Amino acid sequence: MFTQIIIAIFLGILAGIITGLTPGIHINLISAILVASSIFLLRFTEPITLAVFIISMSVIHTFLDTIPSVFLGAPDSATALGVLPGHRFLLKGQGLFAVKLTIIGSFFATIISIIFFPLFVIIISTIYPLISPFIKYFIVAIVLFMILKDRHKIWATIIFAISGILGLLSLNINLTNPLFPLLSGMFGISTLLYSLKDKNNLPQQAEKEEKIPKPLLLKALASGCFSGYLTAVTPALGSGMAAVISSQITRKLGDIGFMILIGSISTFNMILSLVTFYVLDKARNGSIIALQSLIEKINFPQLIVILASVLIAGSIAVFLALNISRIFCKFITRVNYTRLILVIIMFIVSMTILLSGWKGMIILMTSTAVGLIPAIKKTTRTMGMGCLIVPVLSYFF
Repeated sequence: MFTQIIIAIFLGILAGIITGLTPGIHINLISAILVASSIFLLRFTEPITLAVFIISMSVIHTFLDTIPSVFLGAPDSATALGVLPGHRFLLKGQGLFAVKLTIIGSFFATIISIIFFPLFVIIISTIYPLISPFIKYFIVAIVLFMILKDRHKIWATIIFAISGILGLLSLNINLTNPLFPLLSGMFGISTLLYSLKDKNNLPQQAEKEEKIPKPLLLKALASGCFSGYLTAVTPALGSGMAAVISSQITRKLGDIGFMILIGSISTFNMILSLVTFYVLDKARNGSIIALQSLIEKINFPQLIVILASVLIAGSIAVFLALNISRIFCKFITRVNYTRLILVIIMFIVSMTILLSGWKGMIILMTSTAVGLIPAIKKTTRTMGMGCLIVPVLSYFF
């Protein structure tokens, strides 16, 4: 059994590298394939072994998925907002520093979640029944706050409404992987296209870093933990939505604090979702849903094995993310920036056609157009997250 667990951890790490670095190939896809194959696989191993594979893959994914967001502008739902400050770091020659900030967030989230896991068990079992009826009102309040604080309130409202309608349409039509074209257009291609007017070549990506004040680090991690808690206990609330809430509640994070926040949220979400599964028997993301199909009710010894695999995968992920980021830094400065942008856009278009077909292309073009409006009108791009917020609110109401 021990040997099988170790093999599962390292196979999960390899799968996490693929899902983390390849836009459009998500951990949910691999998890679904694994579950579909479980009837055959369980002839040779135990359910806990497959569960360890899923968790290890998911942890590695949360460390690596910011790399294509920063260097390629191809986000998923968890890293969409991170494209914007991450791209600013890239254009300053600090792409590696941007990724390091997310690694710091992810690693501290791993350690904090494991150390305080028993406390989170008590908190969720006690507080969840009290707050669950009021989550929808909290989200509405956050949306109103986002609009009212914007200097261009009318445009902020328009962008939020348009992106929300687009999100509803995208998620309610017969379409495979709707989030890829939706988010890649809204936050990826639109950002890349707008950046072309100012830059022709990327600066040399050096390992120059800025000082991270300890209060800022603690604030970002606390905000990420709060966001992870929200996603763990709230149905239909994802990491992207939680990032919006945290960015509005936690003020003066700056780009440094925000990248730490983005890095920590997905990892907090993944591990705290284990708490929700352990305490409430409820799954809050694709990986835990797959885990639930393999292990209907997790017991304490299985939980210890899973948390140990989380710690091993998280520790290895730090070194993987740093070394892979350095490779990206060397590659990305050797090509003309304009040509690189066009290649990236062609790649996203190709992935959209492959994953979502012609309907996906319509969503990609529409979301790109909507994503350009905030840059042109000088309003906050977080309003584009209406594409996820409105569908979430429709779930509650």
